[in-house]
Amino acid sequence: MKRRIFMRSALSFGVIALGAGSVQAAPVRYELDKVNSAVGFTYYLDDAGTQGTMPVQSADLQLDLRDVSRSRIDVTLNPGRAKAGLFFATEALKGAEVLDVRRHPQIRFVARKITGTIHKATVTGDLTVRGVTKPVSLQAQLFRQVGTEQGDLSKLSVLLTGSLDRRVFGASGYPNLVGPTIDLRILARVDRAAG
Repeated sequence: MKRRIFMRSALSFGVIALGAGSVQAAPVRYELDKVNSAVGFTYYLDDAGTQGTMPVQSADLQLDLRDVSRSRIDVTLNPGRAKAGLFFATEALKGAEVLDVRRHPQIRFVARKITGTIHKATVTGDLTVRGVTKPVSLQAQLFRQVGTEQGDLSKLSVLLTGSLDRRVFGASGYPNLVGPTIDLRILARVDRAAG
């Protein structure tokens, strides 16, 4: 079975694409909407994809919509509140053989290089899982949320997608049951910071 990144359509996220002419001139700080932001991930049991979620704990986002290379993305996740779809899988995920949340209560991604445009960018950065930091590349898209008018950039959604090999972070438990590839879908809903 071909492995696919689990993604819903942009409309199911409640977002619509930004207009090409609706861009601002310099990096602007945005604040995370924690309630409506999450990480979706897919892991594979005998090649069958199973979805899970993990909340975004915090995010430092400064977005330059004209020159994405000047943007900043720093996202921290809370693996202690992850859900892997099944109770036993959730407990295994949090345990010492996989994420070891007791000793490593956060997962962090810090962008180091961003190329492309607001419609299709590549974000390369450092991902820290279990205290192990490795470079990863994610695909990024920026959307204006449904209900906002064209040109209104006060409420945006940042979608980051990609895949990683959990073994390179030492999260190698249960190799006979769970495959090494984890597909990611990080949706951060953000509001332009006041002032």
